[in-house]
Amino acid sequence: MPHTIVLTGAGSGIGQLLAERLTERGDRLILVARDEDRAVDLTVDRPGSSAIVADLAQPESLAAAVAASDLPDGIDAIVHAAGIVDLGHVADLTVRSWEDQLAVNLVAPAELTRLLLPRVRAARGQVLFVNSGAGLTAHPQWAAYAASKHGLKALADALRGEEAEYGVRVTTVYPGRTATPMQAQVHAQESKAYDADDWIQPASVVTAVLTALDLPRDAVITDLSVKPGPR
Repeated sequence: MPHTIVLTGAGSGIGQLLAERLTERGDRLILVARDEDRAVDLTVDRPGSSAIVADLAQPESLAAAVAASDLPDGIDAIVHAAGIVDLGHVADLTVRSWEDQLAVNLVAPAELTRLLLPRVRAARGQVLFVNSGAGLTAHPQWAAYAASKHGLKALADALRGEEAEYGVRVTTVYPGRTATPMQAQVHAQESKAYDADDWIQPASVVTAVLTALDLPRDAVITDLSVKPGPR
């Protein structure tokens, strides 16, 4: 049976491949797009899809964007797959870098979830956060990004306890380094050569996400780490 799924980050990497897989199997997608042009790009090849036009870098704009969207009464899942990264030593990171990463990676998912929760409750649905290994361990130069992802874990853990009485499942997936455009950006920031074959492939993470979404209602995957396999 097709599901209605709100998805962020559908324009690149894990989110893009997840959108393709969900479309192929007939789910109805509501994609968060930063502007009208991007909304057209994301929905044109996905029959039945629609968009919420909002910039996740400005979480305060989400309420008006959701109110202006024609959304169904029930939403089966929200999948938060969008994210940004800006590496740097604590001694060098600017306030803007901290604010940008916290806004996109933590505050926007919290606000979008808040706005859509009544519809998710109506469907006894699920909220799934695509986090990161950095949401569990922070390494040098990853302070701001890891802080945003540690916060995302806290958001998921609190939400899980709060929404259980409404039948809402909450899942966090923690991918290790994955071969996405963000990973290429990270390698550039680290001044390292990048070879996509060295890292987890996005399809593996998408399979993990779909497993969590498709799990029968008698169970929930609360936390799922996806790490590189043996080579």
